Amino acid sequence: MKRKIITIDEDLCTGCGDCIPNCPEGAIQIIDGKARLVSDLFCDGLGACIGTCPEGAISIEEREAEPYDEAVVMERIAAGGPNVIRAHLDHLTAHGATAYYRDALAYLERAGIPVPHDEPKNTCAGTCKGSAPAAFSASSIPGDHGSRRPSQLTHWPVQLHLVSPVAPYFDGADILVAADCVAYTLGDFHKDFLKGKKLVIACPKLDTGKEVYLEKIRRMIDEGNINTLTVMLMEVPCCTGLLSLVQQAASEAARTVPIKKIVVGIKGDILEERWL
Repeated sequence: MKRKIITIDEDLCTGCGDCIPNCPEGAIQIIDGKARLVSDLFCDGLGACIGTCPEGAISIEEREAEPYDEAVVMERIAAGGPNVIRAHLDHLTAHGATAYYRDALAYLERAGIPVPHDEPKNTCAGTCKGSAPAAFSASSIPGDHGSRRPSQLTHWPVQLHLVSPVAPYFDGADILVAADCVAYTLGDFHKDFLKGKKLVIACPKLDTGKEVYLEKIRRMIDEGNINTLTVMLMEVPCCTGLLSLVQQAASEAARTVPIKKIVVGIKGDILEERWL
């Protein structure tokens, strides 16, 4: 079959091995002083290793290759223990690989291996540069009349596929789950709604990996120890799925947290705001 898969430029590769820890599937090994793809079966083509090569020797190409086999990969990974399994699952989550994630869970169920929920020390979210977790203070930009309003964002990343559900800054926090369009509709989104909360964003219509979203929100409730959930969605019908996702995740969680619903009109007015 023709699919996306990594390719390694041997002329650029120095054999430093920096890519190996960042390939959760173990598809890369150093052979004869060069990084090499040992089997098409082990490479999911998601490219977690690309940003870690100091020489830029790794890229993604589309070519004829054996299909990636999640069951074969999971059999190897499972031997490494719970932290290795969790790191692989978080890698799939961070890249929105929903089908692979389902296959991985199916393998664990068949093998009688419980899904580990302890956060590993080295996850994809920590190695992919654009999704490295960070906590910081709200912006100190003055908010006086005629000047820029201060940002109330206090952590990164914010996209639900990329966040760690047990990030330390979620502990005891009030969570704002906002549809992607909300912040563009409300001029005072930061001042009136984000201030004092931790943000995650998602689009229930366009995003893939709804199963991943359910598991992340459930883990935020049970393991991230969050305090409340506020769901902000647009008035358009396709946006109602976001609230449904949060409510389903909450129903599957062992802990109970209060949920608030806020519906935003396309002209920036608040149509509904209430605790459920």
